[in-house]
Amino acid sequence: MRRIVVGLARGVVVAAVAAVAGAASAASGQAAPGGCVHPRPDPAYAASVRRALAAGRDVWGDELLRSPEGPTYAGAARHLRPLLLAAARGAGRHRYLTDSGVYYLPFGRPAGGFGTRTIALHVADGSGVLADRVNGPRLSVTVGGRERERYGACLSRLSTPRLYGGYLPILETRYADAGGVRYRQESFAARIWTTRSLVSFVRLTADATASDDAVRVRFTPSTRHLRRVERSLVRGRHTYVYLGAGARYDGSSVTYAVPAHTRATVYLAWFVDPHRSEPFTLDGSSYRRAKRGLVDFWSSWLGAAASLHVPERRVYDAERSLLIQNSVMSWRYSVGNSYQELSAPEASDVAQVMGAYGFRNVDEAILRTWFWRDLSDSANWGIGEQLLASASYYALFRDRAYVAAHTPTLASYLERLEGEVDGNGRGLLQRERFSADIGASVFGLHAQAVAWQGLRAMASVWQRTGRADLAGRARTIAARLGHGLRRAVRDSETRLREGSLFVPVRLLDGERPYGSLTASRAGSYWNLVMPYALASGLFAPHGRRAEGLLRYLLGHGSRFLGLVRAGAYSLYGSPRFPTSGSDQVYGLNVARFLADNDRADQLVLSLYGHLAAGMTRGTFVSGEGATIAPVPGESSYRKMFLPPNAAGNAAFLETLRLLLVHETDGPAGNPRGLELAFATPRAWLRTGRRIAVDHAPTAFGALTYSLTAHEGSVRVSLDVPDSHALRSLELRLRLPAGQRLTGVVLGGRGYRRFDPRTGTIDLSGVRGRLSLVARTSRNP
Repeated sequence: MRRIVVGLARGVVVAAVAAVAGAASAASGQAAPGGCVHPRPDPAYAASVRRALAAGRDVWGDELLRSPEGPTYAGAARHLRPLLLAAARGAGRHRYLTDSGVYYLPFGRPAGGFGTRTIALHVADGSGVLADRVNGPRLSVTVGGRERERYGACLSRLSTPRLYGGYLPILETRYADAGGVRYRQESFAARIWTTRSLVSFVRLTADATASDDAVRVRFTPSTRHLRRVERSLVRGRHTYVYLGAGARYDGSSVTYAVPAHTRATVYLAWFVDPHRSEPFTLDGSSYRRAKRGLVDFWSSWLGAAASLHVPERRVYDAERSLLIQNSVMSWRYSVGNSYQELSAPEASDVAQVMGAYGFRNVDEAILRTWFWRDLSDSANWGIGEQLLASASYYALFRDRAYVAAHTPTLASYLERLEGEVDGNGRGLLQRERFSADIGASVFGLHAQAVAWQGLRAMASVWQRTGRADLAGRARTIAARLGHGLRRAVRDSETRLREGSLFVPVRLLDGERPYGSLTASRAGSYWNLVMPYALASGLFAPHGRRAEGLLRYLLGHGSRFLGLVRAGAYSLYGSPRFPTSGSDQVYGLNVARFLADNDRADQLVLSLYGHLAAGMTRGTFVSGEGATIAPVPGESSYRKMFLPPNAAGNAAFLETLRLLLVHETDGPAGNPRGLELAFATPRAWLRTGRRIAVDHAPTAFGALTYSLTAHEGSVRVSLDVPDSHALRSLELRLRLPAGQRLTGVVLGGRGYRRFDPRTGTIDLSGVRGRLSLVARTSRNP
């Protein structure tokens, strides 16, 4: 491992085929022995990134916002090199999760909401498969003729990893070895009819038609003392490997020979969790049958939930891929590494988002997992998240049995919170640990605002489920806490000269405004946790404080290409400003704050920034954080910390949903209205394109609508949820630049309640199934 990692540290990576050729300023390189290109340092690229990071504003994001069409994926993708490397926890900047340094994808088949018990970790460069954890059993893949090399070892000869169909959990790679032989590999993990084990299938095609030397493809399982029984490798009663035709086993590796001037496809299937097996013949037919079963399973799984269809293939693929990833991981924060278990704030986010996409079983499974665990040192934050997520689950699915089962635990929290609010003379909860990473004892605005939000939300649930006593008590505690928080905010806030507002997260401790948020650890952590308070409703949307806080975020280095900036200390060690990274896990609540304050273009920027710079291209994997500034001495690819990450996935999914469906609350925190398509990219309503939301759960019931753009009109179909609680309903048509809304026809009659300036149509009070035609024209 050390030899491989050191190679990466010296920069073995250069732009991989076409995808990287389009990235910012590809590094010049020189050929090394074996035909692998090693990039030279690129001072111009590093300097441009540092200049952008040093600016107080998101200068590259602002550039995209100034475009007539607004931010686009292509615009966001041109600035930064792709993510590829997966950093591990531990000392040293050059420590990686895998032998090659490249990230892996989590493959498995969930049996229900709790995800899959066993997970296959397929390394994205095609070099191998790991069972459950990075230090677990593994299968390694090597190729070559006279010179043997790890598949994918030279990243300049590796194509950008892709998913089958754009989103399905089937990894596709292409590679060329030092001798010029080309390979194509496909791999996936499936449940099949002959065994209880999860089995990873690999199909590898070697094209040696232009080679004068024979080629060998080798698969090496880490398990020793296997013996061959016909077309299988076994130990005791358990099967470990299925072999394809032509396989030779020497007691260590399985080898397939490909003669010179020929092309051949070989197959191998590796048991992630070895088990007994019935006889199985591995060939093209059985491989295709297993693959077809996997495709059918995931098509059915996704088809049973809500559908948010958008007319941009890359975004739609990312949505479906991330839903699959989070269905596999479920309650896990990550998988295969030390970040596997979720903590309370992130668990709440993932549960709520999966529920909002219609995955009721995943939502409930994550919540039930919480009640089996003790709360952390940041107990009030965890309590608030449990209250909030439980209320969200009930609002979407009206599950009275869940509320009844967990009310004893949730109600017990009221006594604790009430005692703390009444016990310190400030109307605040007691001091507690800032976060898992910061041990300081503080009046944390982020934690206390979430507790306030959770109390209000759960009070509404108890009122609806016949527990008026608990509802009244929760409202009373929330009112006292809200009063204390607002008073503490007034005593702590600072209004800056440019009109922005700084509010500390460490209330009443003298925390001062940060000139540049990522210039210090304290400022960086403010940037990560403050969004919990911003999204709580404590700062009234469109109010003076909310506007001032947003101005502070935008003017003091909070965002970069729409991503949440962070010190990224796990990746850089002790960085010197402006060196910093991103942590889009915390972008979820930023997106909620932006939606509450109707900042549509900033939401679109977050979507494309996350897709282009916050996750891997072609496979949609992200970590808790990622590098932005290059790391001295490392490769030209960027790296992420302990991927994959369920909360990072949830941040993208929530941002996408908010573009299409935004639920608004009234002054008391009760659901009040729906804002539909309020932040869609303008290109999505070009002629011939269609946006569709199908059976999306909301607090008002299932929502279905579609927008179809024609020349001179947009046709709208909308099934209004049948709920008396729905007081406000608005639809916005964000037309392409140069177009405007000129008229609306509803049910065959002219309809006047629309704003041609914003393209917003007020449908409040209208019920049933609506058919609407919006007339559009080009600006003079």
